[in-house]
Amino acid sequence: MTATKKPRNFLYRTMPILEWLPHYRRDWLAGDIVGALSVWALSVPASLAGAAIAGLPVQHGLYAAAVATLVYPLFATSRHIITAPGAALAAIVGAAVMSVADRGSDEAVQHVAAIALLAGLLYIVAALLKMGWISNFLSESVLAGFVFGVGISLIISQAHWITGTTETGANSWQKLANWFQSLPDTNLVTLTVGLITLAFLIVLRIFVPKFPGALVAVALGIGAELALGLSNSGVQLVGTVPRGLPELALPNIGLIADNLPVVIPAAAGALLVALPVSLAAARQFAAQYHYDVDADQEMLAQGVANAVSGLFQGMAVAGLFSQSSVSSAVGARTQLASIALGILLILALVFLAPIFSHVPEAVLAAVIIMAVIFGLLKVKPMQRLWHLSRTEFWLALAALLGVLTFGVLQGVLIGVGLSLLWLVWRTSHPAMPVLGRMPDSKVYHSLERFPESETHPGLVVIRFDGPLFFATCRGLRDRIRELIADADPEVKGIVLDMEGTNIIDLEGSDALHQVLVELRATGIELHLARTKDGIVDRMEQHGVLGTLGRNRLFDYVHEAVEALMGKARPGEG
Repeated sequence: MTATKKPRNFLYRTMPILEWLPHYRRDWLAGDIVGALSVWALSVPASLAGAAIAGLPVQHGLYAAAVATLVYPLFATSRHIITAPGAALAAIVGAAVMSVADRGSDEAVQHVAAIALLAGLLYIVAALLKMGWISNFLSESVLAGFVFGVGISLIISQAHWITGTTETGANSWQKLANWFQSLPDTNLVTLTVGLITLAFLIVLRIFVPKFPGALVAVALGIGAELALGLSNSGVQLVGTVPRGLPELALPNIGLIADNLPVVIPAAAGALLVALPVSLAAARQFAAQYHYDVDADQEMLAQGVANAVSGLFQGMAVAGLFSQSSVSSAVGARTQLASIALGILLILALVFLAPIFSHVPEAVLAAVIIMAVIFGLLKVKPMQRLWHLSRTEFWLALAALLGVLTFGVLQGVLIGVGLSLLWLVWRTSHPAMPVLGRMPDSKVYHSLERFPESETHPGLVVIRFDGPLFFATCRGLRDRIRELIADADPEVKGIVLDMEGTNIIDLEGSDALHQVLVELRATGIELHLARTKDGIVDRMEQHGVLGTLGRNRLFDYVHEAVEALMGKARPGEG
């Protein structure tokens, strides 16, 4: 697209489409239309499946997809993202709603719409406050385990549709055990339909991976019901799907007010799970096609899409990498592909909706299971964690087991908690390596990594790699005491390399002052090297610098070492 200077008008800043659409090139249109058609083949069955996972009549998944694909590109800076219902997001919403409403009921619809609306408002507030950092509340490792756990729980929850039995149990383990116990009651016709559909989708996935297998499977299921009357043999269908567009309606305020303890955590959970995935996908496509995205504007676009989806009786949505990659792979260049997709989905609601009433639940379950296997059960990230970071692997596994044991919504909270604990642990345990001088140089490196580095008798050089605040200051004090106790010969001077320290609070300054006093009491001199100006200013405010003295601040480690060794007279730092 042609780069133009962004107008200062608020409307133009809020709706980037007003900037790029006037510069749209006609030769982009074919690629955008082909992209929309290609994604439509994925979006229809995926939207039906998303609604089923969330416990809604299937048309509400199409409502959400149609609204989101039309609204999101009006506000987005990403040219390639397709925003629609996703399996993981639907599982979070469904887990919350099914605890207070019956599957497919009007109350379920109201709750799901309220969650989408509230999630959208949270997005918008976060965008206005430039709070993109909240996406960091779920670390990538914990998110990988959480998504894997959601995938397993979804497969377990769909198993009874394949066998035509009933689902019972408070968590995935109980549901799995009860499913095994219900196998003698399996409906053989339903089982046959489900297994044939699974086999069909697996064969297509292996031999023709780009073929729209899910859409064809749904079409064949509809054809089998119309031709053979599968429902007469006990095969359950998705139910009546009305023709037409959704109505604009505010969720029932009284009903939602009575269940705020369910709605609020579900909306927050939807935000925490969808935001990092959506932003990561947007940034990946931007890097691939060499343009910039605005994270705050993307949050605004996702927020408006979610809020409007809720107002039109839809469900929470997110930027989907899978559908976006299909669109871009066939030549989509701009947000117009998403708008064209929205129009196609509206046409499906107007002209094709009643046909979806004949979709067997077993076929839809098979579509969901295949989507989960290839979309959520990502083994490689878990293998990577196992090989590269066992601690993060165990955190991911804990999140996975949390989802299966306590539920999807609780799994979000467990994931956030584990991420925060991991952050606190890592922050409160900064590295403090002892440094040595590389031979014939003035460069100091970690002795552990460069054992050939030279040390100076009676002198210890240590680097503090982290913020010096209440959670780390005791660690610094203990580390210095440990080095003094283990040193041979006796330590006469210490150089503290502060290059890795960006933050110091009052408690950190107090701890540094205490270290300084203790060292002087034992005749040990302390020098600081490579201390940032902001840290020096804070030390002066806190009174530490007055005790230390500016003549003990040095720009380089080798200068501090030479001053202690008497090779150079300490100068002003």
